[in-house]
Amino acid sequence: MSADAQKKASGEAAALLVEPGMVVGLGTGSTAAWFVKALAARKLDVRGVPTSEATASLARELGIPLATLDDVMSIDLTVDGADEIGPGLSLIKGGGAALLREKLVWEASKRCVVIADAAKHVKVLGKFPLPIEVVRFGHPHTGRRLADIAAEFDLPPPRLRMADRGIVVTDGGNVIYDMASGAIAEPAALAAALKAVTGVVDHGLFLDLADEALIGTDEGVVKLLP
Repeated sequence: MSADAQKKASGEAAALLVEPGMVVGLGTGSTAAWFVKALAARKLDVRGVPTSEATASLARELGIPLATLDDVMSIDLTVDGADEIGPGLSLIKGGGAALLREKLVWEASKRCVVIADAAKHVKVLGKFPLPIEVVRFGHPHTGRRLADIAAEFDLPPPRLRMADRGIVVTDGGNVIYDMASGAIAEPAALAAALKAVTGVVDHGLFLDLADEALIGTDEGVVKLLP
């Protein structure tokens, strides 16, 4: 089974968790898109809270009624993808440059389910570069402070994310630095150190947030708990 087929299977399995009347957090990325499509196909009476402009556009196109995070007191269920799923359902997210809105929606949710293809399930976080969202003003200075943090953890300095069009800018107007670590031995300590840097908005370590993972494999969808 291809990675895309595994993503589709996990997204469709997650859509079956949604019940009528729910407020549903809609994740961002290629796997989350399969969930949004499967949810739309069920034609339930739900409201979606998108984690990015791209997801909002897809949901509107498919006819899912939307609300903003400001419009709701809480979210019943959020379904989102991940770049890596490690021990205890620790995650790296932010490959799609939506980590801040994703984390805000996750933290407002009663239940969070992460969906992915089998390759995303890893023994140690860090092979996927860790995204760090940084305020654009003075970001080269913040980048140097991040390099100092990286050195304390024996990690390489993060690099400003670029695309063909230039510097990648998030929906919130911030920039992304990626820390290609190879392995993160102390995720909680690194998360705390990054968060303490002035200019860092947030980082892609999602720790103690996922309640369940649905992993698409060649044998079917496998459920994982923390």
